[in-house]
Amino acid sequence: MRQGAFAYTDPNWTLPRGVDQRNAALLWLRNQLSTATRGVVYFGDDDNTYDLRVFGEMRKVNNAGVWPVGIVGGLFVETPILGENGSIIDFNAVWKRERPFPIDMAAFAVNLTLINNHPEALFSFDVPRGYQESTFLEKLGIHRFNMEPLAEMCTKVFVWHTRTEKSKLSRKLVEKLEKRAGFDELEAEALGVIGV
Repeated sequence: MRQGAFAYTDPNWTLPRGVDQRNAALLWLRNQLSTATRGVVYFGDDDNTYDLRVFGEMRKVNNAGVWPVGIVGGLFVETPILGENGSIIDFNAVWKRERPFPIDMAAFAVNLTLINNHPEALFSFDVPRGYQESTFLEKLGIHRFNMEPLAEMCTKVFVWHTRTEKSKLSRKLVEKLEKRAGFDELEAEALGVIGV
């Protein structure tokens, strides 16, 4: 196909997906809404499933909001861990948990003023795999401690990463699914399991 006149896509693409599209959206926002003082930016994706309540949560964002995401990163639910004062102290991620923000793109939204105040904040093909979210949030000047935990203080799941491929779960999680038991409240929420 490379020698032919046909357009094609390499199924083994290893570069980050969505970089050009997200950057085009950011440039459009900065050009069209440069003087806007209100607005929230969220990077929706075609492999996510949304409960309409997530959009209500986005309306609450003052700076950068974050919430749990179901069925992502080898977990039933990936979520911030909150301290007693309600601030984020960690994340329960298992995949590349050393990332500054070990979260999925579906897990956060940012205020439009941050986008306009940080024109250098763009996505890049030159960041390590899994670091798009972290690099972008850092360029916006976001830190874990100043993210706003939403979705009822991260106790509800309103977005799921629903790819059409088999989830890579640990043996322990597979056993929970097989037994349909042993889920914590947030896992049960993410999976839609009632009374477990």
